[in-house]
Amino acid sequence: MHSKTEYALLMHSQLEDPLGNGEASLPCSPDNKFSDSLTLFHSEKAVQELLQQTPIQHTDDHLIEFSEALRTVAKALKQAAEGKAFAQAEAAEWKRRFELERAQNQQLEHKGKSPGECNGDINAQQMENSTNQTMLRNEANEQSENCCTNGLCSHEILHDGETDSHAKAVQNKMMRKASFKLSWWCKGDISDQHKHDIVSFERGNITAAGRSSKQISLKWESNPQTVLVMTKPNSTSVQILCADMIRWMKEHKKLNIYVEPRVMGELLSESSYFNFVQTWKDEKEILSLHTKVDLVVTLGGDGTVLWAASMFKGPVPPIVSFSLGSLGFMTPFHSEQYRDCLDSILKGPISITLRHRMQCHVIRDAAKNEYETEEPILVLNEVTIDRGISSFLANLECYCDNSFVTRVQGDGLILSTTSGSTAYSLGAGGSMVHPQVPGILFTPICPHSLSFRPLILPEHVTIRVQVPFNSRSPAWASFDGKDRKQLAAGDALVCSMAPWPVPTACQIDSTNDFLRSIQDGLHWNLRKTQSVEGPRDL
Repeated sequence: MHSKTEYALLMHSQLEDPLGNGEASLPCSPDNKFSDSLTLFHSEKAVQELLQQTPIQHTDDHLIEFSEALRTVAKALKQAAEGKAFAQAEAAEWKRRFELERAQNQQLEHKGKSPGECNGDINAQQMENSTNQTMLRNEANEQSENCCTNGLCSHEILHDGETDSHAKAVQNKMMRKASFKLSWWCKGDISDQHKHDIVSFERGNITAAGRSSKQISLKWESNPQTVLVMTKPNSTSVQILCADMIRWMKEHKKLNIYVEPRVMGELLSESSYFNFVQTWKDEKEILSLHTKVDLVVTLGGDGTVLWAASMFKGPVPPIVSFSLGSLGFMTPFHSEQYRDCLDSILKGPISITLRHRMQCHVIRDAAKNEYETEEPILVLNEVTIDRGISSFLANLECYCDNSFVTRVQGDGLILSTTSGSTAYSLGAGGSMVHPQVPGILFTPICPHSLSFRPLILPEHVTIRVQVPFNSRSPAWASFDGKDRKQLAAGDALVCSMAPWPVPTACQIDSTNDFLRSIQDGLHWNLRKTQSVEGPRDL
């Protein structure tokens, strides 16, 4: 049996020369990024060989304890080598993925055209029409001249990049969508010219010009022809109202009506009178709805508005929402006066709120290239990343553009639009924000920290939420309360502002509707007035 001294000397010699060639190991070259890992690996191997070659007798308790310590050291060396190599590979992979995502976003930005370029393409196509369409060409030219002079034209809001489909729409007057113009107005102003925000620099002084508080107004330049009606399911009162509204719009306004396949079945089961109502058959027809529909009418609550917005993966027609739900932050109109409301809206002009949406990409760690990434998801309220049914804390790494923000340790995280500030984000302690304020709300869910306060980030940033490889459990992402997806270790969720807002009609104006909704729906700052009787300041 080896003595303690001999055993220690043998261990020392093995660590100095783990390969057994009689030469001490040299320092690792800094040019080799895996040299440290190899050194740790050889050291761990030497310890293992030493344990196997050295006879350990049960009679010597000290040697037994020493052997256990050596095994612990070998295990720690192995874990350190594997962890370092894995971290280097992970950092390189996420750098590649982030550069790829940024390049894709830049390509999407370059695809967009300015209003002047859009009008130039339309005028060029109109000049190529035959002489038999002179009347239609003159009408289109007048529309193009009026477009984009005092505000935003419908080509900016509903343009989807397909100039061929737009040319066909101009040639076919019966199938052409109604055009409109968005302008900024203020009560008491005769002109609808927008007073732009201007920053002037004069004599070394930077001065911001008077900021405009004007609301956005929609003015029809041609009469709406097609209306899409969407309803809350499983409600008898909504079915009755829907049938009555469709009959009135057809008989008094001569409008073309689209409904969901479910509503189509309900109407035909009631009466064959509704044979004129149209619907769609597959996903391909849904993707082209924005080229046919001039106006969307919803009968239900805020959930029905979310469902209607999710039907449009690109541009969204104006939405008129009638309140038939419990809370109405986005449903300002009352169903009892639907005839007067629709008559006023179809004539125009109307005040609208442009509600921004977020575009979310799920990037899987297992994806080998950009073609294996999942389709983007648009949300009007929020995307939620939580721990699901796991009992462990959610562990999420958050990045804003290329900067690390924080690590979320709690129940989860909410990334919300300003329209969704009165939804889940409000319940988690986030602030209520006017829906036309462009921004992204960064709200933690029950964070295990006393200093983790919600943030409001600018609308132009890109936020990446990543599940680290050392997370104890996966995370779950839900988009406007549905389409739940699991995020495994290494997966990431990338969110940015979408280029297609959701225009919703206002009863009075955007600010008035917002303040009235939080007062009526949430009883915001509801308190009894202090009595006038009592002590007073002298």
